[in-house]
Amino acid sequence: MKNFQNSETVQGPPLGEFRGLTKRIIPCLDIKDGRTVKGINFENIRDAGDPVELAKFYSEQGADELVFLDITATIEKRKTLVQLVKKLAHNINIPFTVGGGISSVENVAELLQHGADKISVNTAAYKNPELIKQIADQFGSQCVVLAIDTKKEDDGEWYVYLNGGRTKTETKTMDWAMQAVDLGAGEILLTSMNNDGTKNGFALDITSQLCNALPVPVIASGGAGTMKHFKDVFKNANADAALAASIFHYKEIQIPKLKKYLKENNINVRL
Repeated sequence: MKNFQNSETVQGPPLGEFRGLTKRIIPCLDIKDGRTVKGINFENIRDAGDPVELAKFYSEQGADELVFLDITATIEKRKTLVQLVKKLAHNINIPFTVGGGISSVENVAELLQHGADKISVNTAAYKNPELIKQIADQFGSQCVVLAIDTKKEDDGEWYVYLNGGRTKTETKTMDWAMQAVDLGAGEILLTSMNNDGTKNGFALDITSQLCNALPVPVIASGGAGTMKHFKDVFKNANADAALAASIFHYKEIQIPKLKKYLKENNINVRL
């Protein structure tokens, strides 16, 4: 099990010095009632297996990190499942991020103490941006991942959505991302609701905009269906990491083969 690091956490490389480093492949485990689930465009949720078994499998397959999101925690006003985090930490040896219902520094401390490496905040951070600064000040920017659910509207702009994609805001995605980084977010997890679950490819335009504008890593999420989609988001959008769920859960793409393909296309990945 990994050791908890307190507020003396050593910061990672200075912001902006990471681009060009190894690109990361990150399976995402959306959790509902203790099970991994997957939907399309944030709807039509179906079961995808036991999260601990999937996490072990991905760790063995060569995933670089995992993201674990309790997708109903914010809605149902309950904290992320700490017991599941403990089990994950005991069973895998790669970094993992936990999100869902995190609304205080105390929530973060509890999750880090039980083995999480990073935490992801979304709705709570939007409603109280100072939360980002509080977490970053206490635990370091490197453990603060700001998750943004975004949707392209008829006016061609990308807007921030809250509460698992249920609530539209009038805030443009780029504006919120820049504000969050200024407050101390060390990484952005960007999920396109338009692309989520479609397997038609990542949203290259908004991903590219954020990658080119922000001094922190951007994880692209939503839309992966083929190995070429991963190549495109790394080469054409300059993403630092790419996250996917169903194609990994249902073994449509195997991580070792994906990494071999990316390496053959001159993308620097850890084999």
